[in-house]
Amino acid sequence: MSIRDKILSDLKSAMKNKDVVRLSTLRLVSTAIKDRDIAARAEDRCQGCDSGEILAILQKLAKQRDESAEMYENAGRLDLAEKERAEAEIVREYLPKPMEAEEIEAAARDVVEELGATGLKDMGKCMGALKERYTGRMDFSQAGARIKSLLTNAA
Repeated sequence: MSIRDKILSDLKSAMKNKDVVRLSTLRLVSTAIKDRDIAARAEDRCQGCDSGEILAILQKLAKQRDESAEMYENAGRLDLAEKERAEAEIVREYLPKPMEAEEIEAAARDVVEELGATGLKDMGKCMGALKERYTGRMDFSQAGARIKSLLTNAA
């Protein structure tokens, strides 16, 4: 079962069970995926967005929820922060297990060696390879910092 199918199935279940928070969150996810499908069709990709793009959408939505929760907490709106955190957890259910720091380090080192990267000019190439392989699992801000330190130490 694809991620898209699982989301739609869970959306129907949430409707039947009258789970309001889950239902609204999954509708939000479904809408974001449909928007990306429309954009993909405009790019002449008739099949819509692929699973990698769906994982990127889910990551983005989870991150947005976390940032909103933090802003609400800072403003003293704990009720809204709690709602945002609940939505983020629902979104994360569809993401693969995130990589640990050691795994990110190893992947960054492998990509730098594999591509023969020697300086910061190769950073974009390295990040592109990581995004292609680990979308949905890797924290790319950590990976970027790791690659940058590897490349600056190599130079």
